[in-house]
This record gives sequence, C-alpha cells and structure tokens, in this order.
Amino acid sequence: MDREEILRRSRAEKEDEGNTYLENRGRRAGFYGLCAMYIALLAFNCWTEQPSESVLALFTSYLAAEAWGQHRAGGRRLFLILSLLLAGAALLNLAIYVRGVLG
Repeated sequence: MDREEILRRSRAEKEDEGNTYLENRGRRAGFYGLCAMYIALLAFNCWTEQPSESVLALFTSYLAAEAWGQHRAGGRRLFLILSLLLAGAALLNLAIYVRGVLG
C-alpha cells in the first residue's frame, strides 16, 4: 500500500485523532472524579452510619458497563466475566437498597 492510499483511507474514516485524544482525556478525568466522589460518599455514609447500597449499585453498574465496552471492543473473555459479575453486584446492591427503603 502506498502513501497516497493510506492518506485516502485515513481521510475516508473522518476520525480526528485529536478529538479522540481529548475525549479519552475527558473520560479519564471523569472517571477519577467519579472515584473521588464514590470514596467521599462511602466515607460520609460510614461516618454517619447510613447505608451505602445505592452508591455501591451506581459505581458497580458503571464498572460493569465499562468492562462490557472493553469486551465488545477487544473480545477478551476476562472483561465479559468481569462485566457479568459487576452487573450482578450492581443488581444485588440495588435490590438491598430498594428493600431497605420500602421496608
């Protein structure tokens, strides 16, 4: 494949590497922010002796979706197993939270 062919295919994809880089940086910063808030909420709930199942359900569902996306993109079986386990944990935490609220 010659240089012109590579350039033509690259232009046809219409994907800007700069935008992809910025999106990935934003996602990484968002993930770190989510982790920091998760830790803060868990610490607060522990300090005030409040249940944390809702926070755990939210966080594990995010991790399950991320693992699922990695499985779909790369086809690695480990991410499939991880996504299923995390989704199960998210549903279990949600069920415990709903049961506690509804009494």
